[in-house]
This record gives sequence, structure tokens and C-alpha cells, in this order.
Amino acid sequence: MSEKILLEMNHIRKEFPGVLALKDVSLQVQAGEVHALLGENGAGKSTLIKILGGIYSSDAGEIVIDGSVVTINSVQDAQKFGISVIHQELVLVPHMTVAENIYLGREPLKAGRFVDFKKMNDDAKQLLDSFELDIRPDEEISELTIAQQQMVEIIKALSFHAKILVMDEPTSSLSEKDVDFLFENIRKLKKAQVGIIYISHRMSELKQIADKIPVIRDGEYIGTRQTHATTNDELITMMVGRQLTNYYTRTFGNPTTKVLEVKHLNAGKLLKDISFHLFSGEILGFAGLVG
Repeated sequence: MSEKILLEMNHIRKEFPGVLALKDVSLQVQAGEVHALLGENGAGKSTLIKILGGIYSSDAGEIVIDGSVVTINSVQDAQKFGISVIHQELVLVPHMTVAENIYLGREPLKAGRFVDFKKMNDDAKQLLDSFELDIRPDEEISELTIAQQQMVEIIKALSFHAKILVMDEPTSSLSEKDVDFLFENIRKLKKAQVGIIYISHRMSELKQIADKIPVIRDGEYIGTRQTHATTNDELITMMVGRQLTNYYTRTFGNPTTKVLEVKHLNAGKLLKDISFHLFSGEILGFAGLVG
């Protein structure tokens, strides 16, 4: 890992009407380093990232890129300084090709006015090949898996010469196999000296991919821990502000009245052999990946 500091966010403050979202938050990211930004919902993570990405402006504090104080008032400003944010909801156009999505709005031209599709595809292929991805530049986005679409988002960010990459809940819709694929490519980004801010609520992931874990609570910076030198209990205590020593599951009596039963439900390609039942006084939850 490099000792070069790519990003410093110093004493960031942000207030909305009636809400102090960030009080005094500082963050530092080195080249080739993954920071897993941790905090409960509403802690201020999204606000901090939106300030870095140019969606919000801070009320106080400074952002330093490569040792120079910068002003970021728009997404374009952030991209100019090498900052790209990959949001949880991908913003790709499904029925356009991979190359068209990567260079959307900045397509290479020939004769000053016609899109140079050959150059665009060649440039996209070069970026895809640098990660050894089995993706063609002329494939439609709709034909790719969610994990492959995420990699297209990453490639698009790198096409802006991004050196600081923010990933917001990138595994929320991924299978275990796709998570492994994503982590393999994050490690390649680290080797390329990209600094990464990674947001996730999954503790097990943080141990696999993060170098450091900064924690925010109620809009305040609590501290940063080296991943290898901390525990889940310590991180949870930092997040909630108290030790959680006992966990109790609420118990109920055994429900006996069956109010709904579904057996072997099929619906074309959408559902296949689905069965379940619901008892009175019971809350039945369904879990699964998106789609």
C-alpha cells in the first residue's frame, strides 16, 4: 500500500433545516487503500459522500486532493478532481451498449460531428481488457449480470481517470459468487493505487476487503480502526455508543391457526414451485436477491 494521501476531508459540517447532519467529520484515504465507512442508518454517511461527490456543498470544513484544497460544487467538479461515486442503484441505460454507456455524453467524434463508434468500442475494449473482463463493448447492458453491470460502472468511472472511488452498498443485490467477483476486481483497483471508500452494513465483508474502518455516529466522527486489529463488538459499540452485551429474541406462543397456504405456485419464468403457509399472529418475511 502506498503512503501517498489522495484524499482528506477535514472538519466537514453540514446542516439542513432543523437537522445537523454532519458536525465535525474528518476522513483520510491513501492510494491503494479501502476505507469501509461504517455507521447506522441516518449517521451521516450518505451526506458525507454526497458532499464528496458534488451533490451537496458543505457548510464548513475543507476537501484536500493530492495535497491541494479544492472546491467541489458539482458532480462535474468531483469528476475533474478524480472522484467518482457508484451508487447503490446503477445508472446505466439498459438498451444501450457497454461502450455507449461508458462514454455517454462524451462520445469520440470524427469530422467534428459524427460519433466514432470504432474508436469508442476500441477504447472501451482496452478498459475492459485491463480487468480481464469477459464483456464485449457492443453488448447491451440488459444482457449483463448485475455484477457485470457494476464492473461497467467501475470502468466508466476509471474512464474519467478516477483515483478516488466511492462504492455505496455494492453487494446489496449480489450472489455470493458475484461478491467474490467484485472483491477480486476491487483488489485489482487497489494494486492500481485507486483509493476506495466502501459503504456496507455487512460486517463479514469489511474483514475481507477493507484496510481501515472509520465510524460515524449521529453526524460525528467517532474514530478509525485498522481492520485486522478490531472486532465486530468494538465496531458495534462505536456505532451505537454503548456496549451491547445481551441479545434477546422476543418469543411468542406456538401459532396454530393456519390462515393462508400456498402450494407449488408457478408463474411462467417469474415463479417456479413456490410453497409457504401463514399462521394467525405471525409475520412472514420473504428474502432474496433483486429479481
